Amino acid sequence: DLEGGAGRITYSTEGDLVDKATSEWDRRIVRIELAEDTTIEVFRWTNYVDLRIRMPQQDDQDGSCGNFNGDAGDDSTEAVFTRMGARVPKNKLLFNARANVDLTDVEQKLLTMCEPERLQKAQTECAQFLDPYRHNPTAIEMKSCMLDVCYGSNEHTLRMAKSLGL
Repeated sequence: DLEGGAGRITYSTEGDLVDKATSEWDRRIVRIELAEDTTIEVFRWTNYVDLRIRMPQQDDQDGSCGNFNGDAGDDSTEAVFTRMGARVPKNKLLFNARANVDLTDVEQKLLTMCEPERLQKAQTECAQFLDPYRHNPTAIEMKSCMLDVCYGSNEHTLRMAKSLGL
């Protein structure tokens, strides 16, 4: 139980998955039950996490999962960025500082293996996509975007990387 009755945290190997492609792996699920019917589930995998937040609709709710108005057509990344910007403003952060994020060695290697034509397309698309929302995208933002363009249609790039011996 969390201090002051704020909720409780449990760990389980049972539960509905966010991503069906992970069904072959052992489940490690941390559930955080909070006030007002809010539940956060963290699915811990070897090299990443999936996250699901379930909660009642809030006034002016918006974010990477959409705006909860029932219209999936206005929940695209571009639509959310247009409404809110590409990053959470500093005064709205849940924590006091942003995490220092970088690509893993495998992600760096995958980026170098992206087909030259596709890599050029990724550079162009990411520069156009990020520029309207952030006048000076960081190198990691560009590389992350480019990795998505190069391998985004691959359901599990990790599996592909392992098959290449990375």
